[in-house]
Amino acid sequence: MNKKLLIIFCIVLIIALLLPSSNKRRSISGLPAPVQQSASGSDTLLIKDYEVKLSFLYSYDIEALVVHRKNHTANHLEDKLAPVDLALAWGTVAQYNKEIDFNWSQSGRWYSWEVDSLDALNPVGGVQGIISQSSNNHLIFSNKSIEKKAKKIKAGDHIRIQGYLVNVNAVKTDGSKGFSVNSSISREDTGAGACEVIYVKDIQKIS
Repeated sequence: MNKKLLIIFCIVLIIALLLPSSNKRRSISGLPAPVQQSASGSDTLLIKDYEVKLSFLYSYDIEALVVHRKNHTANHLEDKLAPVDLALAWGTVAQYNKEIDFNWSQSGRWYSWEVDSLDALNPVGGVQGIISQSSNNHLIFSNKSIEKKAKKIKAGDHIRIQGYLVNVNAVKTDGSKGFSVNSSISREDTGAGACEVIYVKDIQKIS
């Protein structure tokens, strides 16, 4: 490698090291549990050739650490409706996220974690501590401005989301086909149906 190429390589390497990582592991202390309060009402969106009714279950306010994110870009209705999933943590899980390597990941519409030893989970209250202090969230944006802000969110960010937990019922405008999905309304559930479906009215990056 000649001297000129070596200098260019070193400059590029330095810039890469200075740029923030998209999978930054970070800990934040003192993040409270999400707050949900009973709500009523609904909203209707037109997506592709579907009329999508969002029925409000609870207002939802969550301040959390983003531990992973996944974008959905396929042309399916679900991906058009909720193009972003965020895996979020709070409480002791967010507090120990840097100390404990949870190996967070997302696949399809699921999130998962993996540790070398269950003993590593003692500071967060074991497996149940992760269940009750982290969640996978399907985000439905109420307007393009909010969606644009969400596109800047990445793993390692401290964020706040305000909106509604919703049940979704979509029907083709010609009435030939339907689709529905219900939000979780508990932080204690697992498996199918345990993800929060959030109709996002505001999203903020705090730090």
